[in-house]
Amino acid sequence: MFQWFKKDEKPSAPEILGLRPGFSFEVDSLLLRLLSAELTAQNIAATQLIQAAGVVDMGDTQLYRFYTDDDAWLQVVSQGGQSEQHVVDVKLFHYYDTLNIASQQRWDALLNEEIGQSQYTVAEHVYQRVWTDLDDYHPPVAMTENTWDQQNECSSTDQFTMLFERPLAHQGMTESLFLSAEEQREQNGHLSRCLVISTGITLTPSQLTVHG
Repeated sequence: MFQWFKKDEKPSAPEILGLRPGFSFEVDSLLLRLLSAELTAQNIAATQLIQAAGVVDMGDTQLYRFYTDDDAWLQVVSQGGQSEQHVVDVKLFHYYDTLNIASQQRWDALLNEEIGQSQYTVAEHVYQRVWTDLDDYHPPVAMTENTWDQQNECSSTDQFTMLFERPLAHQGMTESLFLSAEEQREQNGHLSRCLVISTGITLTPSQLTVHG
């Protein structure tokens, strides 16, 4: 989707629920203590400073992402609008690993054979694919994210993604696994590719406090 701006206008970083670069948010510390022994990510900071923000426009659904100083990113999913009542999901992810993809053959195998399998293992935890498909293999979901830093400079990344989860001991709670095969055109024309692996938890509005 293309947007046109006047010459003197510059698109700014996305905002939702009061979240924006330079602001911070606090996660319910009791929740973090209850889950700490089970989660893949350890020593999660209760208060995190937002250093960059991104958005993925998928038509009626928008994915807002806020990148923090804790090697983490908070994803807010909204449908049909930007107010609190339009928010349908909030997840706090932490980076587990980033793997460089050096060859076209490796990239093709990742997209066509690996990232969309029915289950995926990370740190000896087995996660089941959330997004369903009639076949055993689900092609990754393609999306483009525009990301702004604190200087309001914008960059774009193409992503091919898949979501998994596993149950936790606390009733009804799960740990999510998000796989994102990402490619970005560098200024010198080189196409850089990597697989970004993140694990996360779902938050309710009462478990998240935003500070300006």
